Amino acid sequence: HGNMAFAGKYEFEGDENYDDFVTKIGLSSDKIEMGRNCKIVTEVVQNGNDFTWTQHFPGGRTTTNTFTIGKEADMETMGGKKFKATVKMEDGKIVADFPNYRHTAEICGGKLVEISAASGVVYKRTSKRIA
Repeated sequence: HGNMAFAGKYEFEGDENYDDFVTKIGLSSDKIEMGRNCKIVTEVVQNGNDFTWTQHFPGGRTTTNTFTIGKEADMETMGGKKFKATVKMEDGKIVADFPNYRHTAEICGGKLVEISAASGVVYKRTSKRIA
């Protein structure tokens, strides 16, 4: 694919294995409730290998991760923990190793498909393009 076009705005459409996954990575029950079927809007700005990846949560909370493919960056997990990761591009997918899970993102049929895997539990989130 060469340069995958990630840029755009995507709205949460559905997920699989949410409860198993967030329990496995140790999210607190209030965060688990907050995130369940949450209409997260993911906004991706891409400039070559530079990305700004923002998640807008209902109620106005946002999380932004800014990174460059192949360079170490300061990132934040689902639970709000800060860490450093080097984000890679493999077969048109963005791949990042979070402290206790591996996260991939790809554009598939115009949808943003994100997969997080932790000790055998695979969490899949699909978002549809809205802009």
